[in-house]
Amino acid sequence: MPLYGDVMTSADPTSRRASAAVSALWSEPTWRATGNVLAALLVAAVGGILLGGLALIWGAAVISLVHWPVGGWAHAVLYITVVVAGPVLALWAVQGLTALQRSRLRATLGVDIPTGPRTERKPWPVGPWLAATTWRQLGFHLLAILTGVAGGALVAACWLAPVAAISYLAVGRPPAAAGAAACVAAAGLLLVAPWLARQVTRADEALARALLGPSRSEQLALRVESLARSRADIVAATDAERRRIERDLHDGAQQRLVSLAMNLGMARERFTGAPEPVRQAIAQAHDEAVLALSELREFIRGLYPAVINDRGLDAALSGLAARAPLPVRLRVDVPRPASPSVEAVAYFIVSEALTNVAKHARATRAEVTVARDGDLLRISVTDDGSGGAVPADGAGAGTGEAGTGLRGLAQRAAAVDGTLTIDSPPGGPTVIAAELPCES
Repeated sequence: MPLYGDVMTSADPTSRRASAAVSALWSEPTWRATGNVLAALLVAAVGGILLGGLALIWGAAVISLVHWPVGGWAHAVLYITVVVAGPVLALWAVQGLTALQRSRLRATLGVDIPTGPRTERKPWPVGPWLAATTWRQLGFHLLAILTGVAGGALVAACWLAPVAAISYLAVGRPPAAAGAAACVAAAGLLLVAPWLARQVTRADEALARALLGPSRSEQLALRVESLARSRADIVAATDAERRRIERDLHDGAQQRLVSLAMNLGMARERFTGAPEPVRQAIAQAHDEAVLALSELREFIRGLYPAVINDRGLDAALSGLAARAPLPVRLRVDVPRPASPSVEAVAYFIVSEALTNVAKHARATRAEVTVARDGDLLRISVTDDGSGGAVPADGAGAGTGEAGTGLRGLAQRAAAVDGTLTIDSPPGGPTVIAAELPCES
């Protein structure tokens, strides 16, 4: 004898499935999917009429070109229509339908299909037809004529099945068995409608993402473009922050140190008759203030060379050459200035290279050449030292301050999409060459 609890347990899954199938009829996802399918049916019909009409017109024009005798204004007009107007109208149709399909998916499903990278292909309108994006979009619209119309018609038929069954019973007055079968079929189709609408919507969305959205290579191109923009923004923000800190230190702490050093210097000259401990304390404080001022000036100059903004890259590099502890021959040929961030990177590359030459190369002289070649800023720093310079963790396994400094040069160049090469055979000479895009 079956227990009541056993009967309820075995019937429970079936009742739950039936309840879920009935409640799905008026659920929000069902109506959203149904709205999307019906909108896809409408847009597919519009696309089919538009593309089919263009195809018929072109076919008629081609047939006329084949069968009509050559010559005459009519022949010329048809030729122009086929050769010139055809690609233009087709391209406009594809682009317009693509925008319409994206708007439809955004309005019905809240799905935003991203666009691929904008590539300018010339001559227009033939150029865009050479892009894979145009052909993928055309393929989607041709498939949508089949899937959109077929899927929309099936979903609409399922929802309208009860109406058809009632009409059949009212008008046809069928036998009882046929009427019952019609009612059962209508009920079954009605219950299937939510599931079918969701499946058609999933297929529609997947097809749109695959053909209307960017391809994998285009996604990578977009990612690279986004990363390049982000890196450029970071470099620009860092450059602006360096300028702000340089300006604040120059106008604030440096001026106070100048005033302090001047006051201590005057006190040192004035209190010559003071006791020896007092004079020593004043002299020591004055020397420390002068040393701190000198170190602050060097720090500000290394933080951001304000002279570039005031007098240009040539003057800034001339100051570096003049302060170098060894003779430096400088040649600058930059008729048009590069972007501020690139000129700042060029300045720091030359500065760090000369610092490495003075500390590690055991050189007696150096030569710096900076020239603009089209959209590239070419930098070359050569010394007659002992050579053997290798960047740390870079092209070789160099260690120590020299390798770390050279690695920093490569990082500075890479920050603006530039390149840096080091040619330093044992025994010298060492040549550090960099190429920086002027508008990075």
